[in-house]
Amino acid sequence: MSKLRQKIKTIIFGTGTKAGKLFDEVLIAIIVLSIITVLLESVAIYSEQYGNILYLAEWFFTILFSIEYLLRIYCIRLPSSYVFSFYGIVDLLSVIPTYISVLFPGAQALAVIRVLRVLRIFRILKLFQYMGEANHLANALIASKRKIFIFIFVVMNIVIILGSIMYLIEGEAAGYTSIPKSIYWAIVTLTTVGYGDIAPLTPIGQTISAFIMLIGYSIIAVPTGIVTTELAFSKSGFKNKTTCAVCDKDDLIRGSLYCRHCGAKID
Repeated sequence: MSKLRQKIKTIIFGTGTKAGKLFDEVLIAIIVLSIITVLLESVAIYSEQYGNILYLAEWFFTILFSIEYLLRIYCIRLPSSYVFSFYGIVDLLSVIPTYISVLFPGAQALAVIRVLRVLRIFRILKLFQYMGEANHLANALIASKRKIFIFIFVVMNIVIILGSIMYLIEGEAAGYTSIPKSIYWAIVTLTTVGYGDIAPLTPIGQTISAFIMLIGYSIIAVPTGIVTTELAFSKSGFKNKTTCAVCDKDDLIRGSLYCRHCGAKID
């Protein structure tokens, strides 16, 4: 690896060095400014008054992020480990909307995905344990996806059945003009949101509404219990794991000197 390439790698990926930490801090500041630019561009009054400035600023940030993305690929030994990592995908998605907006005006609004890049602050502050906890939670959600799917399927059946019953009982006079609209009402009632745009008028309908509300309160804790169980189940194995700052792999044994996926040094 050439000296220039090594120096770029130290600055971009070396969170433990002074230059690397400064680079990350400046990068976070630029990301925040770019997000503010996208948000202001969506406000009519600012878009009319400062449209040209915001447009140029958006392209300025996009070009900076594009250069940064290419430099990350250039200096890393295994480019694929970065390109297909979480941060690599987010970095790519953060610049694509502006280029797409040339062909499809308005697509630059999708650039707000850059807010995910602020997650790099965890690296700057050396809060790897928080990143690990986030990965731990994600793994628990993945492990419980079948149970959650079954739960959602059961809830869907409940709202379809109860919505259909309410359609037959209340009818169009009360606002239940179709089964889909009755199902919408059942979902709103089950989740205890209650917009109030549709309400039952008959005593039987009101009784069913109260029953649906009670079901809603009862089932709220079910997904929480499923995920909590998976978290507790995988907790022991998680304590002995650490995360690589370069490729974001979180299955490394704590105390390892180098990442077994990309070869980067573990800080």
